[in-house]
Amino acid sequence: MAALCTTGRSLLLVLFSLSVFVCVCGRDVNDKVDPGGAEETRWEATEDVAGADETHRFPREVPQSSDDFQEELVFRPLHSGDIYASFQFRTLWKTDFSKGIKVSHYRLFPKSLGQVISKFSIRELHISFTQGYWRTMQWGQPFLPSPPGAELWVWFQDSVTDVDATWKELTNVLSGIFCASLNFIDSTNTVQPSAAFKPLGLGNVTDHSFLRYATLPREIVCTENLTPWKKLLPCGSKAGLAVLLKSEKVFHSSFHSQAVHVRPVCQDLECKATSLELRQTLNVVFDLHTSGQGKREWSLFKMFSRTLSEACPLASSSKIYVDITENPEGELFELSPATPLLSQTVVLGDRRTFSVYDLTQQSTFGSMRSLNMAIRWKSNEGNMLRPLLHAERYVAGYGLQTGEIHTVMYNHHPYRSFSVLLLESVPWYLRLYIHTLTVTSKGKINTPSYIHYQPSKDRLRPHLLEMLIQLPPNSNTEVTVQFERALLKWTEYTPDPNHGFYVGSSVVSALVPSIVAMDTNNTQARPLFASFFPVKEESSYFVRVYTEPLLVNLPTPDFSMPYNVICLTCTVVAVGYGSLYNLLTRSFQVEEPSPSLAKRIANVIRRMRGVPPL
Repeated sequence: MAALCTTGRSLLLVLFSLSVFVCVCGRDVNDKVDPGGAEETRWEATEDVAGADETHRFPREVPQSSDDFQEELVFRPLHSGDIYASFQFRTLWKTDFSKGIKVSHYRLFPKSLGQVISKFSIRELHISFTQGYWRTMQWGQPFLPSPPGAELWVWFQDSVTDVDATWKELTNVLSGIFCASLNFIDSTNTVQPSAAFKPLGLGNVTDHSFLRYATLPREIVCTENLTPWKKLLPCGSKAGLAVLLKSEKVFHSSFHSQAVHVRPVCQDLECKATSLELRQTLNVVFDLHTSGQGKREWSLFKMFSRTLSEACPLASSSKIYVDITENPEGELFELSPATPLLSQTVVLGDRRTFSVYDLTQQSTFGSMRSLNMAIRWKSNEGNMLRPLLHAERYVAGYGLQTGEIHTVMYNHHPYRSFSVLLLESVPWYLRLYIHTLTVTSKGKINTPSYIHYQPSKDRLRPHLLEMLIQLPPNSNTEVTVQFERALLKWTEYTPDPNHGFYVGSSVVSALVPSIVAMDTNNTQARPLFASFFPVKEESSYFVRVYTEPLLVNLPTPDFSMPYNVICLTCTVVAVGYGSLYNLLTRSFQVEEPSPSLAKRIANVIRRMRGVPPL
């Protein structure tokens, strides 16, 4: 028996040695470096260049699974010296909840979101939290736009019987997941658009009764919202690009926006099978004054107080893109360390060139095993390309009874006109006079080709106005409508009513003419930041623009009057009740008048003589 045990132990030791040898040999083979390809400039495959997988000089084996995870970070240096950083995290799950499939095993896709999508029969989910306002004329168009505050819009499956009840329950669940005030979404700030928000994923849905849209323009975004957002990532904030997401640096910026988008997409070009895509985005704009630098020099450590040392082990692709379109020869800024890997792709209708840092390649981190990419500006020259579509909104009028809402849309294209779809959601306490609606372009009346208006009901639903307007070339189109302010009940005012009431941003959607032709058939090889909105036409691209939220003052009563009344009433009651109480409870005695001085002297003498006083 002892001999058998000894033989078994020897056998186990031999097997363990063989397994270690095989693992070491496999690692040595995979870690070989190509010494001859380090100095040549290489172009990564995009929509115009084939062979996306051939650009990886250091191939890395990723476990075969039904899930796929990719991460990207895009830097766009701005001419003002600021820098725009956009994080993109994409989790692709090869499953289809629309067929009623119940999933109990989750690998990369977050279980918290998967259970919510399955329970509430969600087709698409789009949610964003934004602090600050995106300055389109200074920064250009963002990769994924979002309005200030919180925005939520959801497409439900056609199997949902009571959409309003499901919507209310969903907002409460999402409020707990993201630690936000989404539970304040109710029927008074929820609308059902008819044309402005089409599905971004698969499916040609025409029944808009399964769509709900709501905004909270006063929502404050802080660390409580970023922490659960990072927990949805497969690697969390422990590895990969998410290491840079340090709260005190992200929120110490002039603009930051985090979003979660869930939609069904195709698995391949033939679209024979569908997958569920979760895309998490975070956009940050660092400016010179807010960051406290005062210098036109940026680096990963200055922006995030951290550097990169590895990619997420679960990611099949991990890259950093730096826009060098306007800096081909390095005359505007210097990028270090330099990378020979370049990429060209069409973004927002313009062909852009990027320097690419592939974090899956060992040579990216150099001998220090750390990447601290730096951008040093050399010149202030150069002009930013003005965006073709821009919109803004403001309130006009005086007094606290009536006013006007002005929405101005700019078409900066020199010779082409295009149509835009405008969505206005106005709270019920601003009573619109829809007969005063006017649309003017270049001083002339511009009649909309499509108008959908749903009037509000007091304390039940807001106004909904959708219009399809043709914007002439090189013009500004102004939409004006008058309104009357309502008087709220005293319990409906906010704790700071004199600050004003926020009105959500207007939404402008359009197919803008593209500068270059786009290949709509090859979207799998494009970077994540360039392929979110579906593209069906090669001569135009879809863009969505949000205006500023409005701050409107309402007739506000003097809330200090109850305090004054209470103080006066309490004083009167105290004085009156105190006097009456004294009269009823105090005992009174008659006091004899005091004797004269002669009588007091006589009594003193009589006491000295032993005689009774007078």
